Amino acid sequence: MPDGRPDLAGRTILAVLAHPDDESLACGGTLALAANAGARVVLLCATRGERGSISDPSLVPDGNLGFVREQELRDAARILGVTDLLVFDHPDGDIRWAHVPILHEEIVAAVRHYNPDAVITFDEDGLYWHLDHIGIHERTYTAVKSFGAEAPPLYYVTMAQGVMAEIFEVAQARSGAHDPSFWGIHPDAFGDAAMPPTFVIDVRPVVARKLAALRCHRTQMGIRNPFAWIDEAEAGRLLGREPFRRAPLESRPDALLESLGMPATAQG
Repeated sequence: MPDGRPDLAGRTILAVLAHPDDESLACGGTLALAANAGARVVLLCATRGERGSISDPSLVPDGNLGFVREQELRDAARILGVTDLLVFDHPDGDIRWAHVPILHEEIVAAVRHYNPDAVITFDEDGLYWHLDHIGIHERTYTAVKSFGAEAPPLYYVTMAQGVMAEIFEVAQARSGAHDPSFWGIHPDAFGDAAMPPTFVIDVRPVVARKLAALRCHRTQMGIRNPFAWIDEAEAGRLLGREPFRRAPLESRPDALLESLGMPATAQG
């Protein structure tokens, strides 16, 4: 391709995540790059995020936050180039314990149906030790592992520690009287004790789309959210690299996702 990235026409990536907005924050740049390169991008979201925050009550006039967040997800998915969006109705906040066999079978069915060349999910830390994210990590790992040697490669996305703290500092400096907050989560929790990545994907060419997709989640990204206060240049610096490692399980030898990135040790 003209930018030196591989042509992924005919290839498929499946991302398995927990809530609307996880896709944009965790790996939105990678999904957009893959879509640009011709890949079919499939997103499986296990919940509608009905227990999330509400930045502005007027956005949810009837109180049905799950419905509104699903529409926000559909808007973000269009920006990122997601081809197929699967939204399930597992209970937000209880993924790790509720409906375990059902969710396992749904992920297995998605892998069987789409036959992806790569599957993306959370690493063991769930980005910031969110129990729903950890539950998705566990369900996706066991579902992919069940395919044995025919399993597609499974990749874990994480976040470099300190990135969210820098975003918080920028927002705090700009927000005046507003006290920025990542949904009440301390910024140091993001990437805390995460396993080191083995490769990193430079998503700066599409970081504007990543930021725009994040901001589609308006119920979660109100004026107090730090993402409301960073500009595209800061997004490129702070959100422009997405770190991954390949799960240590038996799988096909494909290296689709690695082809989009560079070894973590080679970062500039």
